[in-house]
Amino acid sequence: MLTSVDRLLFVRQVPIFEKLRDDFIVRLASVMDELSFPGNHSIFRQGEEGRSLYIVVSGKVKVHIGDKLLAEVNKGKYFGEMAVFDTEPRSASATTLEPCECLELTQEQLYDAIEETPEIAVNIIRQLSSRIRELNQKINAISLKN
Repeated sequence: MLTSVDRLLFVRQVPIFEKLRDDFIVRLASVMDELSFPGNHSIFRQGEEGRSLYIVVSGKVKVHIGDKLLAEVNKGKYFGEMAVFDTEPRSASATTLEPCECLELTQEQLYDAIEETPEIAVNIIRQLSSRIRELNQKINAISLKN
């Protein structure tokens, strides 16, 4: 379990939250739930309804579609963020590669926070845009090889 100070310092380092005011980070960090998962545990499965994003505090998680690895997520990184913005089923599965501690932020908690501090939405949009650019570069690289 993280102390309040450790939780605050940890959340401050997560890219989507790093540029937010301290008072907002304190509030956001205090509402997140801390979850523990054993190794090789399914956090969520492709096709399930999702309403949370997760931040890895310790351990490692793989994001995958079947046997195809999409990403490995480790300390300070997040996954599952698309579920907090739409009502579509999960587009991939997330499984722990080793025992993990995660912070969970629900859609409701995030929307309440965005109402109070709209800058968080801008930070998240930047991060999602960055991920889309990375995927486009990967697709272009694959296309050039073929």
